[in-house]
Amino acid sequence: MTIPIATSADIATARQAGRDCAIGLGFSPTDVTMISTAISEVARNITSYAGHGEIRLTIADVQARRALVVHAQDQGPGIPDTVAALEHAAGSGRRLGLGLPGARRLMDGLVLESELGQGTLVEMWKWIPVRARR
Repeated sequence: MTIPIATSADIATARQAGRDCAIGLGFSPTDVTMISTAISEVARNITSYAGHGEIRLTIADVQARRALVVHAQDQGPGIPDTVAALEHAAGSGRRLGLGLPGARRLMDGLVLESELGQGTLVEMWKWIPVRARR
């Protein structure tokens, strides 16, 4: 499922889509909240820094385990220092302050790729609970 992101309403749509998907996959209520919050954070980064992009939700094998995978992609200005971006939530004064570091803590894994002038891709995942796969 792909959700275009350009406005605050799109952030809410992406958050709800992630929530619905996570519930359908059998995640616990706590995990559902963590997933939807992480999606909100990366979607808000798209509207705040790139203007527009997309969130894509898929189910895939990650590190030999089934996972709900979230791709957040834009063609914005890029992130000059991806290491620093994952260490602290720069510019987060108007938000919850989670940013990319928070999204990384909420999910089981996160990979950040960015090229100046070309855009940013955040891939994050949460492993599907074993009990849900039975």
